[in-house]
Amino acid sequence: MHDPGSTAKRPVDATEMSDDERYAALADLAARITVCRACPRLVEWRERVAVEKRASFRDETYWGKPVPGFGDPDARLVVVGLAPAAHGANRTGRMFTGDRSGDFLFAAMHRSGFASQPTSVSIDDGLVLHDAYVTSPVRCAPPQNKPTVIERDTCRPFLDEELTLLPWRVVIVLGGFGFGVMASMLGLKPRPKFGHGVEVPLPDGRILLGCFHVSQQNTFTGRLTPSMLDDVFERARELIDQG
Repeated sequence: MHDPGSTAKRPVDATEMSDDERYAALADLAARITVCRACPRLVEWRERVAVEKRASFRDETYWGKPVPGFGDPDARLVVVGLAPAAHGANRTGRMFTGDRSGDFLFAAMHRSGFASQPTSVSIDDGLVLHDAYVTSPVRCAPPQNKPTVIERDTCRPFLDEELTLLPWRVVIVLGGFGFGVMASMLGLKPRPKFGHGVEVPLPDGRILLGCFHVSQQNTFTGRLTPSMLDDVFERARELIDQG
């Protein structure tokens, strides 16, 4: 039985918070995420990877813990992935940092003005996100990049809380897994079909955008090209500016 215990909780209505209170709540959430041990399979895997390491990173100290979201606490754009990569965010401690998927993503965010630089190498590399926040439905690196349904649902309150605390107008969801989680969280019925560039208006005027995941499987094969990713971020910028 998976029990997130005190690490996941429903926030108060963020509209009743001052900015300082909201920032503090986001910091508290990040702290609670990093100590979560609710899913035994994920705990065992992330910690084993942090000890066994990849040969090219053998001299580095791996993060080996759940990874919180990061970015601008006033973000109107949220980017939702899948889960930390075993030798990427599980090593560096920051979403999409330390692997080629992250470089592909942040290069596009830099071109569209959402990131201060096109690469994401380490947690202290100086990367700053502007009006954007990056997160995921699952916070621990899963074996074979495949979390179970129970693990997904156990971790879901963290994402729910983040989205409550952020003043987002547009969410870009990378891949069908995250798209399904977001559609469920937002109560969309019938559930919209995932596709690259799909645009789902929400009743409150906010927008859900679908995008192929920035996995190497997609980017190396050309299923997702830089121009395709640019199109999605440019559309997000358009929608935010209109809003």
